[in-house]
Amino acid sequence: MGKLNYLVIHCLATPKGREITKEDIEQWHLEERGWSRVGYSDLVHIDGRLENLIEFDQDDTVDSWEISNGARGYNGIARHIAYVGGASSTKQPWMRSYPPEDTRTKEQNYTLEQYVRFMILRHPEIKVIGHNEISNKSCPSFNVGKWLREIGISNKNIGL
Repeated sequence: MGKLNYLVIHCLATPKGREITKEDIEQWHLEERGWSRVGYSDLVHIDGRLENLIEFDQDDTVDSWEISNGARGYNGIARHIAYVGGASSTKQPWMRSYPPEDTRTKEQNYTLEQYVRFMILRHPEIKVIGHNEISNKSCPSFNVGKWLREIGISNKNIGL
């Protein structure tokens, strides 16, 4: 539990075009991995629909009931939003997983942009980062800082 400092953007690393449900994420995180909480606070579906996975009160503190398990060392000071997709729809037989690919739809981009702007409006000092900035992963399969600059987000809210 701590002050809300970060908004971390994730992808599910699922193949392009494959929709995923809240129940799928709960299965992966709670049942298969044995986590106590899912890894994301919110989910952006392929059609741009936003689904809340863990309730929050929108103040500047991440209370214990608001924590999601998105990135070790950041969970008590961040919210984590993920979009469905983030991986190619094809892979070679020798590959363990689908290769990273920015699969965001225009609807997902719109929702992510509105979400980021809302979070900055509510929390003017928040830093928006990609999961790959704090973990050795390709997630969210796009350059968050570059995208934020393209949509006009102030440098003070970008990166660590």
